[in-house]
This record gives sequence, structure tokens and C-alpha cells, in this order.
Amino acid sequence: MKTETQNTYTPINLAQKSALLTEHWQPRVIAELNDYQFKIAKIEGDFIWHDHPQTDEAFIVLEGELRIDFRDGSVLIKPGEMFVVPKGVEHKPFAATEVKMMMIEPRGTVNTGEAGGERTAQNDIWI
Repeated sequence: MKTETQNTYTPINLAQKSALLTEHWQPRVIAELNDYQFKIAKIEGDFIWHDHPQTDEAFIVLEGELRIDFRDGSVLIKPGEMFVVPKGVEHKPFAATEVKMMMIEPRGTVNTGEAGGERTAQNDIWI
């Protein structure tokens, strides 16, 4: 005899998840899709120059204004906007005031790429 189980479907609330963030520059996983992770983070100030030789990286701004600097220019991303940094392109995120954002990238992608350093966050921490 087959028994029915009731599934609970609950959306992920980005505002609620981002309110749980306590530290700057520490991305937290909120969902996975195949081999990709959706991460949220809050940032303020300058990051480091880095690239991701094997993957593109998507940034979606939830609150604030994110500037991504490139060696030959920059892009300003406002709330509700998205930008994809192509793989291998050196970039440096910057936020004059606090920004809350979501990133989409393959599982295991290190936030500082191969540059490393004190801003390197531990991977695969869920919130």
C-alpha cells in the first residue's frame, strides 16, 4: 500500500536571508541548482583584484550600489540589476556604502579566485 506524503514548498526570501548576514565579505549559500550555488553577501569598501579562470560570475544587487572595477573601466550595478563578469576577466568589487547582493557561480568557486589572501571566505556555508 502506497502512503502519500505532503510536500512543503517554501520560497527563499532574499530579504530575510540577507538580514541574517553578520559579516562583510563572507558569502553564504542560500540554494543550489545543479552544480551552481546562489550565494548572498553584504559588502562595504574595496575587495581585491582577482579573476576566475574557469567560470563566469554573476552579481545581482539587492540593496545599495555595487561598482565592479576592471583594468580598463568599471560598471555600476544598482538594486534590481545584474551583471556577469566573464571568466578570466580580472575585476575588483567596491561598495562606497553597504551593499547586499547575490552571486551565482559553480559550487566550490573561491571568492578571491587564485589571488587568495585575508579576504578569502570559507566555501559552502549555508544560511
